[in-house]
Amino acid sequence: MTSPEATPTRRVVLAGASGFIGTALAQSFRDEGAEVLLIGRRGPDARWSDPAAIAAAVDGADLLINMAGKSVNCRYDAANRAEIFRSRLETTRALNEAVAAAAHPPRLWINSSTATIYRHADDRPMTESTGEIGEGFSVNVATSWEAEFFRGELPATRRVALRTAIVLGDGSALAPIMMLARFGLGGPQFDGHWPATRAGVAAGTYHRYRPSSRGGRQRFSWVHLDDVVGVVHFVDETPSIDGVVNVSAPNPTDNRTFMASVRRAVGARVGIPTWRWMLELGSVAIRTETELVLKSRWVLPERLEAAGYPFRYRDHDAALAAIVAQRAASRRYPRPVKTR
Repeated sequence: MTSPEATPTRRVVLAGASGFIGTALAQSFRDEGAEVLLIGRRGPDARWSDPAAIAAAVDGADLLINMAGKSVNCRYDAANRAEIFRSRLETTRALNEAVAAAAHPPRLWINSSTATIYRHADDRPMTESTGEIGEGFSVNVATSWEAEFFRGELPATRRVALRTAIVLGDGSALAPIMMLARFGLGGPQFDGHWPATRAGVAAGTYHRYRPSSRGGRQRFSWVHLDDVVGVVHFVDETPSIDGVVNVSAPNPTDNRTFMASVRRAVGARVGIPTWRWMLELGSVAIRTETELVLKSRWVLPERLEAAGYPFRYRDHDAALAAIVAQRAASRRYPRPVKTR
């Protein structure tokens, strides 16, 4: 006979659980004793190609979380742009249809979004109430994604879209940055002039140079992985929160300051700056886009602060130190070298 303690308290359905954030979320809810069902390309509990399995998982669930979507850390060619859109809109549409058809829909649906939805901001911070939506490919993805998420009436289900800043953690995009810093390449990334192509302008992928953010002073909004997980649980427990929520640490920094902190965290004495022409050439080689480091992202978590969410990591130095310590403890990263 199963003991009461062994019976899951509720069902949590998590889509996109194979990623960096999804893996952490799945473990956190399992640790609480929840039954966690996973939806993905290969399941294991439901596949995107099987609407009936998705409907069965969602019907009767207490909480639905969607983190599905192709990584934007790639070249924005036509095929990748199409997949970035498809992997967000089609998965969100499938979940929307499942929730709408459910006899017992989840009381809360949390969907991933991105703080990149805001414009290039080097003059003032973007909040949920005063932020200005930007333009270009990445912004079009974000606005279309949120429109699909909030489409239609779901009266029994509270919906929250997480406009998440760059996530720092062990295994995130921070890992290659730290490795570059150890080899002396952890200097600031400088914006500058670069010729626009007709195709890039038409696709909305061309990054326009702003003189006011030169010198590595583009703003850098971030959030630690532990706080992403914490925010999801906080939203789950705070019925007054709905709509869009900025998930970013309260103290953003700028590119120059952040890269200096990375160098200190890994014990690197030298950090060679990289100019835009170097970044443009290098991004082709490593199959990514310069927008990821040159766009000024200045985002504040107005609603979370007002609701009383207790950020675990408010300053990037403490966040970086914790990540380096974690990697050192797991022997996947050498301990920092002490410098005078």
